Amino acid sequence: MNKEKGIALGAAFGTAFGSVVGVLTDDLGLWIGLGIAIGTAIGYTIQQEKSN
Repeated sequence: MNKEKGIALGAAFGTAFGSVVGVLTDDLGLWIGLGIAIGTAIGYTIQQEKSN
């Protein structure tokens, strides 16, 4: 898996997670943004560890 796919996969999972939490807390805009940011960071970190 290349770097871009890892980051995109993390962002996709983050969006899904953020959507679920956002619906449950009734603050969808906040949680989608946070989910994308956290998911992208996790995807980037995992990808960096695989590269080493």
